[in-house]
Amino acid sequence: MTDTPEFKFYSELVEYQAETLGDKPYVFHDDQVITFAQFNRATCRAANGLSEHGAKPGEGVAILMNNCVEYLYLFYGLPRAGFYSVPVNVALIKEGLRFILTNSDVKYLAVDDTLYPKVAELGEQVGGIEKIFVRRTSEASLPQGVVDLETLWEVSPEKPHHTPDPDAITFLMYTSGTTGFPKGVVNRNRSANIQGMMGLCAFIYKPDDILYTALPLFHANALILTACFSMAAGVPFGLEHKFSASGFWDSVRRYGGTAFNALGAMVPILMNQPERSADADNPVRMVLTSACPANLWEPFEKRFGVKIMEGYGAVDGGGVLIMNFGDAPVGSMGKPINVSEWKLVDNNGKEVPQGETGELITKITDKKSGGVEYYKNPEASREKVRGEWVHSGDLMYADEESNLYFVDRKSDSMRRRGENISSFEVENVVEKHPDVAECAAFGVPSDLGEDEVMIWVKPRPGKDLDPKDLIRHCSDNMAHFMVPRYVDLVDEIRRTETLRVIKTEMKREGVTERTWDREKEMPGFKLK
Repeated sequence: MTDTPEFKFYSELVEYQAETLGDKPYVFHDDQVITFAQFNRATCRAANGLSEHGAKPGEGVAILMNNCVEYLYLFYGLPRAGFYSVPVNVALIKEGLRFILTNSDVKYLAVDDTLYPKVAELGEQVGGIEKIFVRRTSEASLPQGVVDLETLWEVSPEKPHHTPDPDAITFLMYTSGTTGFPKGVVNRNRSANIQGMMGLCAFIYKPDDILYTALPLFHANALILTACFSMAAGVPFGLEHKFSASGFWDSVRRYGGTAFNALGAMVPILMNQPERSADADNPVRMVLTSACPANLWEPFEKRFGVKIMEGYGAVDGGGVLIMNFGDAPVGSMGKPINVSEWKLVDNNGKEVPQGETGELITKITDKKSGGVEYYKNPEASREKVRGEWVHSGDLMYADEESNLYFVDRKSDSMRRRGENISSFEVENVVEKHPDVAECAAFGVPSDLGEDEVMIWVKPRPGKDLDPKDLIRHCSDNMAHFMVPRYVDLVDEIRRTETLRVIKTEMKREGVTERTWDREKEMPGFKLK
């Protein structure tokens, strides 16, 4: 690392790796192999191509596309000419889609032909969009009035004649949000901590590693923690079209992946797949997880022959990174590695004692690159950053060694009979029942105020799950105030493209005629 020059901008890293690694593969996608040198030229073409279409520095491009190499060319290429990009969740429709395309002030849109009907449904004028580029994935003719995305690459691969502005926006990453429309997290050139990222990658990854992702590129996990980390480490990565529980390990083997990132939901989903004798026969050595259930940590490692590292970070977390490199207890996220000061506080901002649950807040040391800024939403920005402290919105507790343990998102936690309840903890206990495949826990209004605990449960295939048996299991394994009152047995737990449970819809639906009610079905049952 001492011989590596310092980089202020991501484009400088791309250029350096292109010169240093040249024809070494960077991206594997289907039958495509894109080298570091080819990627550098393609990002230049993306920037030059948009300039040829009349775009000016400071203007934005929304990207509504499925996983493909062109996505990466745009996202990492457009800032080279001063443009910013806006990754858009491909599952959005109607007003949710309109909001982001309008709120982000983009003038251009890059969209797959298969997703274009979602845009067409919004009408002729959407926000300030002036030109739409369509990526063709079939032989069908292009819709009238759009431009073939391929034209962006029919230009010079030379480095754009543009001097990057440290304060320029590079991209807006919209959070999924729990209430109302999502908020756009602003990322500026000055926010990039490339040297820190390269140092972390050098510690985590080996020179012969091949990273892998099946997560969508509109999410920071694939776009930053895989694609960007791969560039920083100087190693290739395999890019799959989408996550498939049944086909996941075959896909990993096809790309030769030795490391991948797993969001918390992926671990139980993969563990719920039928066991195979060849489960451990895969090239993966390390999995970087986020919110891995403690009870599945070691069974996952043993079954698939891998080593877990646990990490924590958030798009709107102010850059804080917490890591358990294997030097902290199973179930712990470890300790913050890049902040000078942190606290766990209650709702009044008072620091909680060791072992008690509180919201993580971290101190900003560099006001230029730190903090959190929401696009055109100063009120939300002030709520997120109060004084010198970034409020994470996540509940945790610390052990005697200051290792942190994730409890729940503050927005997902429940309160019943004066006690705070972690939906994360309830779900982990329920999913230990042998007939349960998946669970989602959330609060619904109680007649007495506060919350009643409700769960949606997906039984294992072929199992006839008895709610009474499930409640007995809960009573034996969790505090009495946490035991669910309401149970819905469902065929599917609704999830986002990044496998996050869509609890807002569940809460909105609430208790219905199909809901099983413990107080009606088990009168007189005494909780332990």
